[in-house]
Amino acid sequence: MVQLLSSEVRQLLHNKFVLILGDSVQRSVYKDLVLLLQKDCLLTPSQLKVKGEPSFEQDELVDGGQKGSMHNRTNYREVRQYCSGHHLVRFHFLTRVYNDYVQAVLKELQADKYTPDIVIMNSCLWDISRYERHYIESYRDNLEHLFRHLHEVVPRSCLVLWNTAMPVGQRVTGGFLPRDQQDLAHLLGCKVIEANFYSSAEAKRHGFDVLDLHFHFRREERLRQKDGVHWNQLAHRQLSQLLLAHVADAWGVELPHRDLGGKFKDGPVTGGPDQRIERQPQAGRDPLTSPLTPLLPPPQNRPLLPLPSPCLPLPQFPPPLLPPIPCHPGISPQFEFCPQDTYVSSDHHFQSDQFLNYFHPDVPSSTQTGFDFQGDFMFGPQLPRPPFPTRYYQQRAPVVHRGFRRNLRRGPYVRQKRAAQILQETAPSPPRAKASLD
Repeated sequence: MVQLLSSEVRQLLHNKFVLILGDSVQRSVYKDLVLLLQKDCLLTPSQLKVKGEPSFEQDELVDGGQKGSMHNRTNYREVRQYCSGHHLVRFHFLTRVYNDYVQAVLKELQADKYTPDIVIMNSCLWDISRYERHYIESYRDNLEHLFRHLHEVVPRSCLVLWNTAMPVGQRVTGGFLPRDQQDLAHLLGCKVIEANFYSSAEAKRHGFDVLDLHFHFRREERLRQKDGVHWNQLAHRQLSQLLLAHVADAWGVELPHRDLGGKFKDGPVTGGPDQRIERQPQAGRDPLTSPLTPLLPPPQNRPLLPLPSPCLPLPQFPPPLLPPIPCHPGISPQFEFCPQDTYVSSDHHFQSDQFLNYFHPDVPSSTQTGFDFQGDFMFGPQLPRPPFPTRYYQQRAPVVHRGFRRNLRRGPYVRQKRAAQILQETAPSPPRAKASLD
């Protein structure tokens, strides 16, 4: 996953209006995004825990929170907004996915002079735990009304991103869960999975994007708080990076090829809000796409083994010359030999041993007179092979051993009499005595 810097997030969300709707988990999403737009540091545990404060990192509390009464009932309200020269981020606290308050928020949004570019929304835990027992039917109906109303309010250029609810622990002690339902806390995980299934299916049916946070954090129990519902600063920074990566992919923005680095990936970061995050250098980005940060040259990887030295070309040897085929003693050659040597005249006749020694000068001969060889002697093309008589090959006849008894197995399928008869027939006959002439 790409780890974006604060400068890169500011450039990605330049002149954008981001609207976040949801419960306390989505409020932490809002806080981490506001912090990331200003500096490269993580939230502190106190910033994650507190709610309804008058100001957080140069934002303002518009309505609800500490301006009103602080409680955990379903009519709790909190509206926050961060506005800079080129960024606008707003948050509305919801206790139900669709009710009168959500309708009022959408109508106000429609009448506002600014239309949102991104809508990030989720509402699940309050819906399945604080209302009627048949929660799933009412939850599905409210989801349909919400997405239909969103189609009427937001323009087509707006990116609506539905977040699935994050996994909860086996033991839940969150403030949203009433005391009379504490014994049903162990069933909350199954309810969340069921609600995520219907909400994601409904969002896709209306053409909205879905980010499955339950899947991404299903094995991140170490990042969850002790109450079983909320998450620490590392989880929220990872969540923000997932959201920004999805937004960049939806807008066709190429992100730098950089992975998580250092302490942010390994464990919690100790220190105040001004502590920086160790990051890896940026590499592998096209300079024509206006990079967000200066590029560093890619590392030069050395080979594990030394490269082989260039091999010299092998010498090209001429094909070996086949030895001449001697003539059969019973057949005379059908051609006349015409030597191309100046030392030998054309009317000179060779004997049979001189004919062989002419082709094989290394063979000593007693009658080798009248000619010699030089070092630059070259052989001409090979002469045609004379027709020899077909050679007969001797083949061994098959060996037949007579007089040996057959090896018969005795069993239930061989009759004893037939076996004795076969043995008698195959037994060798005794030698007959020669009759005397007397």
